[in-house]
Amino acid sequence: MIVSETAEKIKSMEIRGAGRIARAVAEALRDHALSARATTSEAFRHEMEQAASLLLATRPTAVSLPNAVHIVMAGLEKAMTVDEARAGIMTRADEFIRSSQHAVEQIAGFGASHIRDGDTILTHCNSEVALGCIIEAHRQGKEIEVFATEVRPRNQGLITIRTLNDAGITTNFIVDSAVRSFINDVDLVIVGADAVTVNGAVVNKIGTAQVAHSAREARVNVIVAAETYKFAPRTILGELIRIEERPGNEVLPDEIAKTLPHVTVRNPAFDVTPAEYIDLIVTEKGAIPPQMAYVIIRDYLGWGIDEFHTTFGPAGFNGE
Repeated sequence: MIVSETAEKIKSMEIRGAGRIARAVAEALRDHALSARATTSEAFRHEMEQAASLLLATRPTAVSLPNAVHIVMAGLEKAMTVDEARAGIMTRADEFIRSSQHAVEQIAGFGASHIRDGDTILTHCNSEVALGCIIEAHRQGKEIEVFATEVRPRNQGLITIRTLNDAGITTNFIVDSAVRSFINDVDLVIVGADAVTVNGAVVNKIGTAQVAHSAREARVNVIVAAETYKFAPRTILGELIRIEERPGNEVLPDEIAKTLPHVTVRNPAFDVTPAEYIDLIVTEKGAIPPQMAYVIIRDYLGWGIDEFHTTFGPAGFNGE
């Protein structure tokens, strides 16, 4: 798929979910490298950096996207010729896609070990890895039941309940605002993440923080399932993750909104759950307390402090 098509599909949420976005970005960069017509290594690098910048501009909150770009673009390092640079990009992209897919399986195994036979689980939004944990526990023969939220305004919960239904898991579908009414019937909350900060706070679909707050009040444990590439390196420098605010017509149709001139629709797509509301973060490297998020960024993502300042400038890749 060409880069511009991928960028548009990510913007419009045709491609959604941090893991799927990351793999789509890697595929787009790989395909762009394959089709690039540059005849010098400098021109090839410039063409790839332009493609990376276009992709980086699509969704500001999901850090899986810049992490995927960073990992794939590292294929340009030490390349002296166009052929070496192209091979480097394609190899890194294929490796990232394979490791990302494998990470889902690994997290499912780790997460399922924290689900007991007889548990009732609540999940919010549509997380591939969170659902993987639940489905793996069911596959192991554990008797479980799930509460799944509607997830307004884009209704990702409909995808979640379809997945759970197809897996044969007993599921209750509830509106987001009903979480507090049912939290005392729940044994465990499992959600995904779009970003994990250095202090262990989690950025996820809007409503996650309210779910976690209700769970803490009810003394229900909260587990976050997240691949390591969802950890946010630049938060080490104190940079805040920008919360994407999407068009108001996702909440209120334009034909109604235009009759309400004094009303502004606010539609943030994500919120931040404090680390103290989270009991465990399950990654493909194992389960950690949120306070250990820095270890993932340092030891598994391989970002150096100098790269934080130079790789992704304020306007895009290499500051361009």
